[in-house]
Amino acid sequence: MPLSDSDFMRYSRQLLLPEVGEQGQLALKNAKVLLIGVGGLGQLAAQYLAASGVGKIILADDDRVEVSNLPRQLLFDGGDIGEYKSVRGSQKLMQRYPMCEFQSITQRLSAKNINRYIEGVNLVLDCSDNLPTRHTVNQACIKANTPLVTASVAHFTGFLFAVDMQRAPKAGCYHCLFPQDTQVTQNCSTAGVLGPMVGTLASMQSLMAMNILMGVGKPFGKLLRFDGLKFSWHEALLSQDPACPVCRIYT
Repeated sequence: MPLSDSDFMRYSRQLLLPEVGEQGQLALKNAKVLLIGVGGLGQLAAQYLAASGVGKIILADDDRVEVSNLPRQLLFDGGDIGEYKSVRGSQKLMQRYPMCEFQSITQRLSAKNINRYIEGVNLVLDCSDNLPTRHTVNQACIKANTPLVTASVAHFTGFLFAVDMQRAPKAGCYHCLFPQDTQVTQNCSTAGVLGPMVGTLASMQSLMAMNILMGVGKPFGKLLRFDGLKFSWHEALLSQDPACPVCRIYT
């Protein structure tokens, strides 16, 4: 679909960027994104992507809003407690961004059902909060050759990186970095987290996603780690594990 006159007015500041322009804005408008996890990361990433002009966003989460979510999940309020995050999030986003199409999934994604939701998607954002889901998403994205942007945050530490077997096969995948038998002792529920920490990673995850959709920048091949106490970013190069059972067979 071409850009309309209202699109040119709404996204005028983005269109001024030479890296974006009409071609980049069209790429966003025609994009379909699957966002897994509508918690601290996902609810903010969904807002950024919808506001930027992404055409369709699928929100997947089987959790319901709880009062402990409200300090960092700013899309929700007290009236949403007990409601499915994916459903309530879609309803609220639809009111704010009617130019974007939303779909909600209220079942937990697993190896049995995730493939049908990834089909036809241009990009996946993993905003989940548990290791099994992240591995399931990673495997499905590699199998479907769909780019993946994954972020995580706990305490004052956040991680962010992208996976794409077509554009950066030598950078490996999530399993290369965190094998399936990795023991994770900290998450938001056990270690705690501040809202701005989650917001920082969600903003970066959204920016990385937009760059991939528009084909600009160099988001692949590096792991970004944010230290919220020292206010510093650390970058490490990623490389494929030659023995990885997940992504090695696709390269």
